[in-house]
Amino acid sequence: MATDLMPRPTEKTPHRQPVRDFFRRWRSWAHAHPVTRWVYKTIIGLIGLVVVVVGLILVPLPGPGWLVVFIGIAILGTEFPAAHRLNVFIKRQLQRFWLWWRARNTPEARSTRAAAARAKRES
Repeated sequence: MATDLMPRPTEKTPHRQPVRDFFRRWRSWAHAHPVTRWVYKTIIGLIGLVVVVVGLILVPLPGPGWLVVFIGIAILGTEFPAAHRLNVFIKRQLQRFWLWWRARNTPEARSTRAAAARAKRES
């Protein structure tokens, strides 16, 4: 039984990732048994919920509140499709924001905004 959970190199990945391989095999073993699947989903749900609640408590405080919330959603997304869809949506929105921010902060855009601000002050 313990040898089934030991990490083995896979042919899909060129580099060994023993921790990831271990958790993938353990997760597939847990999903193969109905009782362990239920226990596993419950534990992941509780851990993810605790991380999200702690993150929400940290939001008004200085620190990584929203980051902790997103990590909690990612934990929940490993087992729950709705949380996974929310995680994908958040990633997509952050990517759009980042592209907008980068386009807005090019040297040409900054000089255009500076020129517009000077023109406004002069008028």
